[in-house]
Amino acid sequence: MTRQTFIQGAMILLAAGIINRILGFIPRIALPRIIGAEGVGLYQLGYPFMSVLVTIVTGGIPLAVAKWVAEARSIGDIHGERKIFRTAMTLAIVLSTLLAGLAALAAPWVTTRVLTDPRVYTIFMWMLPVLPITAVSAVFRGYFQGCHNMMPTAVSTVAETVVRIAFVLLLSAALLPYGLEWAAAGAMMGVVAGESFGLVVLLVQYVRSRQAGRAPEGAVAGGPFPALHRLLGLAVPVTGSRLVGSLSYLFESIFTARSLAAAGIATGIATAQYGALQGMIMPVALLPTALTYSLAVSLVPSLSEAAAGRDRALIHKRLHQSTRIALVAGAPFAVAMYLFAEPICRLLYDHAEIAPMLRMLAPAALFIYLQAPLQAALQSLDKPGVALTNTFIGAAVKLTLIVLLASRPDLGIYGALIAIIVNIVLVTALHGIGVARAIGFTMKLPDFVKVGSAMTVMGAASLFVMKRWLLPAEWMNLLLALAAGTVVYLLLMVLMRMIDRHDVVRIPFIGRIFR
Repeated sequence: MTRQTFIQGAMILLAAGIINRILGFIPRIALPRIIGAEGVGLYQLGYPFMSVLVTIVTGGIPLAVAKWVAEARSIGDIHGERKIFRTAMTLAIVLSTLLAGLAALAAPWVTTRVLTDPRVYTIFMWMLPVLPITAVSAVFRGYFQGCHNMMPTAVSTVAETVVRIAFVLLLSAALLPYGLEWAAAGAMMGVVAGESFGLVVLLVQYVRSRQAGRAPEGAVAGGPFPALHRLLGLAVPVTGSRLVGSLSYLFESIFTARSLAAAGIATGIATAQYGALQGMIMPVALLPTALTYSLAVSLVPSLSEAAAGRDRALIHKRLHQSTRIALVAGAPFAVAMYLFAEPICRLLYDHAEIAPMLRMLAPAALFIYLQAPLQAALQSLDKPGVALTNTFIGAAVKLTLIVLLASRPDLGIYGALIAIIVNIVLVTALHGIGVARAIGFTMKLPDFVKVGSAMTVMGAASLFVMKRWLLPAEWMNLLLALAAGTVVYLLLMVLMRMIDRHDVVRIPFIGRIFR
């Protein structure tokens, strides 16, 4: 089985993440044009429930599997590795099947009493098959990540994305004549198809690794209970942290809908506004999280091995690498979203009126990008309880602010957006404090000064090019302005030594050119 270094693993996942984000914009752009903002809103109302259920059945399991497999391999404990894998797989299958059955029984009550739109019922029922499929896939991905082999995860996620996009668009369009309810349910059916294909790809990779003699198989001495105890010891608090985030997302959709209704906004309009925020604005802001996710996933086994070997210097080095890369890579996106919110929303969605939401969110985007590596660090360093507490505090503040602000007629959906921004900044700051207390690591102030200066110059250069209107179409001028600004930004990063040749050398394939 191929083993990659920390940076190589992160770059492989990044490549897959970039492909997924780019492909992911196809349904983000096309779906609103097929089923409209209200149809997207229906899908978004059902999606938080799926997020909560998926978090319960997967949650911290892949991270726990990755951590314990990495530690077992670092000391040559093959028997321990096999126990962790088999125990995690059994737990995932049993838990996901049980939860899917309970959710099916509760579906009528949830969709009529909890949510404000009963049309979500069909979407809710079609999301349940995702649970066991996702649970099994999560265990396989955790195992491969613990082996420092990110390729199966990368390949399976890209395959899942391609199939999901095709079926989401085909099924939503095919079912549209039956009403928005079924069109949105068709989009959820596409998610099921994509997850199923992604699992098939992982199974193929697993069979190949078994044939190579590296996958965990066969009977081993000892019962499953010590392995279950180790697995749950990390998985439960990590699941709790992610569950708080998922429940926060769920209650956010409920509270936002009810607060907008209290502000005097009609149900259809409120659903459309929330669909625009979560289905259009947030995906643009989260585009660079393809990088931060790959850094976080690759960071877990790397930090776990360093912590097992008590290598404090390596822990600090990996943390500095991940936070610096997240900051440097995310900054240009924040500049682009702030300066060019209107043309971005017009060109992507044909809805320029939602641009103020994107512009308001842009400054907080940097905190989003730093949050994932910091949270992964807390979990890898056996501080998942700290991450859970921080997430809970942020969720409580966000939901309180939604009730207070979104119910005001003068703010409406912007009140919910303010609450989301406060949550992002607060949780990231608390994670940073937690990491500093755990190992004494803090981000370097000069890094922020350098990146901030480069962002300012990049913005000026991009605006200068955009105002010249050198090309006939708006999208051409936007791309030209962003390209010019990015080149200026990268040159400044090189001159200020935020990026050097050693960073580029570590990138798979491209790095060979610079050696």
